[in-house]
Amino acid sequence: MPGLPIERSIAHPSLLAEIIVSKYANHTPLYRQSEIAARDGVRLDRATMARWVGQCEELCRLLTEALRRYTMATAKLHADDTPIPVLAPGNKKTKTGRLWAYVRDDRRSGSSEPASVWFAYSPDRKGIHPQTHLAGFEGILQADGYAGFNELNEGGKVRLAFCWDHARRYVFNVHETAPSDTTKQWLDIIGELYGIEADIRGKPPDERRRVRQEKSNPLLAALETSMREKLATLWPKAPLVEAINYSLNRWDGLTLFCDDGRVEISNVLAENALRCVAMGRSLCTSF
Repeated sequence: MPGLPIERSIAHPSLLAEIIVSKYANHTPLYRQSEIAARDGVRLDRATMARWVGQCEELCRLLTEALRRYTMATAKLHADDTPIPVLAPGNKKTKTGRLWAYVRDDRRSGSSEPASVWFAYSPDRKGIHPQTHLAGFEGILQADGYAGFNELNEGGKVRLAFCWDHARRYVFNVHETAPSDTTKQWLDIIGELYGIEADIRGKPPDERRRVRQEKSNPLLAALETSMREKLATLWPKAPLVEAINYSLNRWDGLTLFCDDGRVEISNVLAENALRCVAMGRSLCTSF
């Protein structure tokens, strides 16, 4: 008889693969898989399947570690996180954990290197977790405005590039409730920036930087000037103040893409990597 992946187990590789793909790719919790198997006259105990999943994770540890090393061995990395409900042992209640995604993908700047994503779990959103995950990373980190990444920037080995999707959303939310010529003008400028990015997608870094210096820099300078002038006229608690401060407080990181052709205008690559988690979260009550 050929050897099986799990010692002293009758689980065939095809069964283990079906359970894991169903759980993580098709978002089917183990208790539902057990019910589906029962309808076909097959008994699959949920606790046994849970044990198999943990043992398969251990079997794949060398592969996941190799994936982590490859993902981190880059000069530009995308990072994001999302909440996930986790079943707390013993009381049948859920608590909120975090799943972190780290994405290596330079195809938009003309690279032919394979893209990769490495995920890491933490029980909360404390900054120590991404700081630990990225302890050996040096280069540009593309992320949202989460303060937990700021300490990485202090040592000089990591430069933070922020996301215009987030900055735009603050302006859009104000425009949606209280539209004005000013917010429309700002949204139009940001739209022009994205249009420039669409035209240079896939071009080499040097070409992207040249175009950005020529076309994007003047738009950013006009936007910054307009925001600062508008800020000086607003009541401190006006809704638009928060939107302006979000951008101005992160201006160096928001404009870094103009100085480095490898950097993207947004962090959408990391957000896309987490879509599968968001889909599973909406379908399942446990992770």
